[in-house]
Amino acid sequence: MIKNVHGNTVDHLGVAILAGRYPPGATIPPEPALCDELGVSRTVVREAVKSLVAKGLVSTGPKVGTRVLPADQWNWFDPDVVAWQSKAGLTREFLRDLQELRRVVEPAAVRMAAERATAADIAGLEAAFQGMRRAVEEGGDYVSHDLQFHQGLLKACHNRMLVQMSHALGPLLRTSFEISTSRSDGPRQSLPLHRAVLDAVIARNPAKAEKASLVLIAGAREDIEVVLATRRRLPKVDLPASHLRAA
Repeated sequence: MIKNVHGNTVDHLGVAILAGRYPPGATIPPEPALCDELGVSRTVVREAVKSLVAKGLVSTGPKVGTRVLPADQWNWFDPDVVAWQSKAGLTREFLRDLQELRRVVEPAAVRMAAERATAADIAGLEAAFQGMRRAVEEGGDYVSHDLQFHQGLLKACHNRMLVQMSHALGPLLRTSFEISTSRSDGPRQSLPLHRAVLDAVIARNPAKAEKASLVLIAGAREDIEVVLATRRRLPKVDLPASHLRAA
């Protein structure tokens, strides 16, 4: 998606903060300096800073300027923040936090999905799984179908807060999937693990579904550790999902 001047300015400053050019506690250059550096008007800079304030990255005040806030105050559920972290470089701490979040949320959500999923929910999950299978066997976009599968599980809980969380978690989950599927044969090995989760939900077996979800998350964590150990360049989540080649 092509962004306007405002969007590009926000992106530039966001990446600079996530990359540590302006570390927590530091003050961002004043408006005139940013205008000269970026070639934009004061109005654009001012609106960009407002966007960063809304995302929890900075605070502003008289006589103190625009100061970068500690990372634990940043909105990590904001898609832009996730994309900026990807551009700046995905850290072990970021990936650890993401995997811990998945382990806390998903197994309990899958347990509820096994109790509450409707026929339409299950049809959607089955369609997402078949999309993953086709991507493995014939080549194609595995990650998008994988994301649909996991977001479908959260929606199948029929808990309004978890449904909202499914939207917020999307960019974070995609980050995990992009990395784990970059492991050679990772998607093919994960297919039966996804099938086990879906079968348990269809069977209305909450305990089995929760256990299968934990196994699936553990497998993703192992894939990510293997990818990190190779020190290969990590995928960027602000780009289109990578496609698998036909087997």
